[in-house]
Amino acid sequence: MAKKDLYEAPDYYLLDELLTDEHKLIRASVRDWVKKELSPIIEDYAQRAEFPSQLLRGIAEIGAFGPTIPAEYGGAGLDYISYGIIMQELERGDSGIRSTASVQGSLVMYPIYTYGSEDQRKKYLPKLATGELMGCFGLTEPDHGSNPGGMTTNIKDAGDHYILNGAKMWISNSPFADIAVVWAKDEEGKIRGLIVERGMEGFSTPATHNKWSLRASATGELVFDNVKVPKENIFPNVAGIKGPLGCLNQARYGIAWGALGAAMDCYDTALRYAKEREQFGRPIAGFQLQQKKLAEMITEITKGQLMVWRLGTLKNENRATPAQISMAKRNSVETAITIAREARQILGGMGITGEYPIMRHMMNLESVITYEGTHDIHLLITGMDITGLDAFK
Repeated sequence: MAKKDLYEAPDYYLLDELLTDEHKLIRASVRDWVKKELSPIIEDYAQRAEFPSQLLRGIAEIGAFGPTIPAEYGGAGLDYISYGIIMQELERGDSGIRSTASVQGSLVMYPIYTYGSEDQRKKYLPKLATGELMGCFGLTEPDHGSNPGGMTTNIKDAGDHYILNGAKMWISNSPFADIAVVWAKDEEGKIRGLIVERGMEGFSTPATHNKWSLRASATGELVFDNVKVPKENIFPNVAGIKGPLGCLNQARYGIAWGALGAAMDCYDTALRYAKEREQFGRPIAGFQLQQKKLAEMITEITKGQLMVWRLGTLKNENRATPAQISMAKRNSVETAITIAREARQILGGMGITGEYPIMRHMMNLESVITYEGTHDIHLLITGMDITGLDAFK
């Protein structure tokens, strides 16, 4: 029998007063869905390393696929704080499920809307918003992760189409995706974005197995062997590395909110457990070392909440810089992974079991701390921003 989800969100600095009624309504809708549909099954799917594909329709119905995309293309036309809240609530449930939504919205729908033609927008976006089509994002390669500009995946002009060759790896959603937004170099060495559809000859998506992290998320590769891609599938409105980096900024912003959701779930679980678990004749929440852990957790969560709220405000005003987004992504994930480890200790042996979500969050966060820019790279982005000196080269 599934356990009841007792989650109560921490709000130590009364940040709810900074949210609109619409923000709170959106949060309540997503939180209710997570409690009813995701929480009861996620531990089982994570243990089996299986993606709960039956949830896709529900994720679409709560508006988690491309919430900032205008309504005329099937999105909800929401602001960026709404988008962050949705990601926070989804990752409170599971990082892998949030990843599925992040990829669909930030890495597939966003580039089609921002860089695509009007025909591409009308063809793909409404079906992506409803989950009728699912997408993935192909940038990382076996030999090019933190240095995407070194990619070897390439396209060659063949008249009315391009010939695409190469491979991408660590691709969320790839095993079931209907389309892939792929970044490849043209014959002049310029990075171009294109839409590859499942069924195109020479295009395959082998699944990645034996993961200890994001076990309830579908991960795979993208392999292109002389794939014929129609020229109308090329993005007309972008060229160069700024295309994929613009997408990553969108995804990193969502992660900054999302990772805090995982932190809040671990904190809430540890607080409830510490008040109920008795040793030496009283609840362990009454002991100084446990109070230290809990007090530091809520302090770091509160700092993170203030940071992402301010970042969302700047994003709404189109003033958020890539470096500011990098700082928030890095801070939120570091906060979350530290809290997960401390929360696991509060639960003792129970913390490693599937009876509680903490170990699952901890393992998931080991991926989140690396993808969409590694922890170290985000630190160097901040370093470059404040010194003006590039440490990458």
